[in-house]
Amino acid sequence: MQPLIPTLAVLLSIAGSTSAAPAPAPYLWKASAVSTTITPDKPMWMAGYASRTGPSEGVRQDLHAKTLAIEDADGQRLVIVTLDLIGVPRSLRDAIEKHTTEKHKLPPGSLLINASHTHSGPMIRIYEPRGKNRPEQVISSKVAPENEQQVLDEVRAYSAQLMEKITASIDQSLATLTPAQLKYSFARCGFSMNRRTRKPDGTFKNFPNPEGSVDQTVPTLQVYDAIGENLKSVLFGYACHATTLGDMQIHGDWPGYAQQYFETDHPGTVAMFINGCSGDQNPYPRRKVEYMERHGRAMATAIDAAIFANPVPVKGPLRALLEWTPVAYDTPPTKAELLERQKSKDHYEKRYATFLLDDLKHNGTLAKSYPVPVQVIRFGDSLTLAAIGGEVVIDYAHRLKKELGEKNKGAIWIAGYSNDVMCYTPSKRIIEEGGYEGKTSMRYVRSTVHPTNWSPAIEDTLVKKVHQLNDQLNSARSNKKP
Repeated sequence: MQPLIPTLAVLLSIAGSTSAAPAPAPYLWKASAVSTTITPDKPMWMAGYASRTGPSEGVRQDLHAKTLAIEDADGQRLVIVTLDLIGVPRSLRDAIEKHTTEKHKLPPGSLLINASHTHSGPMIRIYEPRGKNRPEQVISSKVAPENEQQVLDEVRAYSAQLMEKITASIDQSLATLTPAQLKYSFARCGFSMNRRTRKPDGTFKNFPNPEGSVDQTVPTLQVYDAIGENLKSVLFGYACHATTLGDMQIHGDWPGYAQQYFETDHPGTVAMFINGCSGDQNPYPRRKVEYMERHGRAMATAIDAAIFANPVPVKGPLRALLEWTPVAYDTPPTKAELLERQKSKDHYEKRYATFLLDDLKHNGTLAKSYPVPVQVIRFGDSLTLAAIGGEVVIDYAHRLKKELGEKNKGAIWIAGYSNDVMCYTPSKRIIEEGGYEGKTSMRYVRSTVHPTNWSPAIEDTLVKKVHQLNDQLNSARSNKKP
């Protein structure tokens, strides 16, 4: 008897009967991204470096505000705004939130605003003293008294234009939502380095520390068209200060160049940067234009690597919450201590004491706490994005990735510099160690004056709030009727 030899037709029939089931249909998202130029139309005083003694002297690169609007299959929407600016003043966040709530019925938790923290953009923060009917002030100690009103007017005018442009971009993005597919993946980049270096006397200096803690992950949220082939937008993150240069020209530093290079390489794509927990992270090397450009190119390459690395489809539904969490200060100075510090030969210490004495005079007591924004956004079980206000240090990223990762399915993305950048947001460890991020930076007045350092409980307070919001979102989903 001849052995049975299956024919080609039989083999094809067998293969067909054992083939894998069809891939599930992609989740039904809608999305739209809009990019708006926000470069000042004339020279302005710049933010970020106290050594600057005059307005900007040119534009090396345009600055942008970018908006990504996303809608899930149930009609729930999310708006993410990224800014090539030093920070997000609370007043700007409040004004934009008012617009999106009234015009678009968008819940506050569904609006995320993040700043790249470039130190080469315009001054946008105005000091708003506590108390009724008190005049705003510019916050640069380098502005001569006779020029202060002019600078204040310029900052107000720019802020008004900024508000108009951002709200217009939000309106446009929500009006142009089209079917889309969302995917997530990550890569790594290597130019960030911890900048806290311990000196022989036990104190810390701002100097590259290759043994210090870092997070060099580059998370990416990719927005494709309805068939998943054409990339429309990419949201990417990294934990690193935007401080490669300290020149007198306007530009977005390495995040600006990363976005520019990626958009050039991918015509028609809007690239958006979300700053991570970079409070104690710097780009190295620094101080040369070519370094800034190289860092930007390295990041653009890392985004491409993430896209190449088998992105995972992102499913809904969208859920988001935002709360302003009161964080306590440490023991405040007495009036006698402030009067003594006002005699200091240190210009900044003397100035800080003067601000606090003024605050004490008009309010009778110094502030005991400050509301720090904490936001959690869930993309189904695919991705959790937690965003905290201030210049958040790297310890938060490591802790929250671990703790949220033990609770949630999917990827964990941690951001700082979100919704209000009022000062540094140090961890308990850094407060105990001291140094710039944990102590001395508080004396530099921004949009508010902080009476002293944060309480060491700040880390547990903010992490606890992240967990509370995350648990609320999980509970809301589990209780939702099918």
